[in-house]
This record gives sequence, C-alpha cells and structure tokens, in this order.
Amino acid sequence: MTERQIARLTVIEYPDPRLRTKAAPVATVTETIRLVAERMLDLMREHKGVGLAAPQVGLSWRLFVCNLTGEPQDDQVYVNPRLTDLEGEIESEEGCLSIPGVTVTIRRAARASIVATDLDGRPVERTGTELPARCWQHEVDHLDGRLILDRMSEADRVATRKTLRQLETDFRRAHRPARRGG
Repeated sequence: MTERQIARLTVIEYPDPRLRTKAAPVATVTETIRLVAERMLDLMREHKGVGLAAPQVGLSWRLFVCNLTGEPQDDQVYVNPRLTDLEGEIESEEGCLSIPGVTVTIRRAARASIVATDLDGRPVERTGTELPARCWQHEVDHLDGRLILDRMSEADRVATRKTLRQLETDFRRAHRPARRGG
C-alpha cells in the first residue's frame, strides 16, 4: 500500500459489505501498518469519534485505534486484539462513524481486559471499565464483522429504520454500475 493510497483512506459507511467481513490477523507490524494507524487516528479525530477499526476504512486487518480523552498522548493502537475477562453488564448509547445519524442503546460487559500488540510489536495488556471496555468491545465487533445494528433493540430498530433506509439508498446510488451508451 503506497503513502498516496493511505492518504486517500476514508471512513466507509453502512451498508458497505466490507463492514461485514471478519478481519484477518496482522502478520507483522510494518511501516505501512504504522502509517495506516496514523491515518486512522486522523480520521477518528476528524469525525469526532473515540475509536475506529481497520474494516471501517475498507481494510480487512485486525487493528483498531482509539482515544477516549481527545488528548494526542492518549492515542492507542491495538493490533490483533483479543478481549478477555468480560464481566458485568451495563447499558449505554452508542453511535458508529460508519453509521452516521444512528445512536442506539447497547448492553455490553461493564469490565473487559484486552490483549494485543502495539505498533512496536510489543505485547499490550489492559483492563478497563465502562467507556474503555465499551470502546474495545465495539471495535472488536467491527473486526468480527458485527455492527451495533446487530445488537440493538426492536424499539431502536424501528426508530432508526428511516435513517438506515436512506444510507442503503445512498450506497446503492453511489455504487450503481455506469450505463453504457447505445
């Protein structure tokens, strides 16, 4: 992947099928991986998010970035993350940069531990509650091809129906094959 291709990465939106693909493990942390992570952090900030997974920029890699404070020193990158020790339950609203205009109530584990690799190839282990735990679970869902739509209640499904239909229509229009002249 060239620097030019990395610079052109953007957040893809529902119902793009790449969001439903289970991401492949990253074999080795390379300079390309580091540059993509940097671009993802920029996109996350630009879209005012707290996390962004590689599938959300069209890459089937087990990688996500997050920053829960907005302070640059708090940027985190997780390569090949695994969640462990999920405990308790908490319900809260979640949105998704790939599903603009949709916020739904999701029940998740209140506490989680994450095991991953950082951009220097070193192992990382952290435990978090509430927002960190929620963010990690949301992003790992993306790596497994799952969206908040898969976890929402029937009431949220009804409430978001119009917005989701519009996203689907916009996607079809943007990806319609060009007509040939006759």
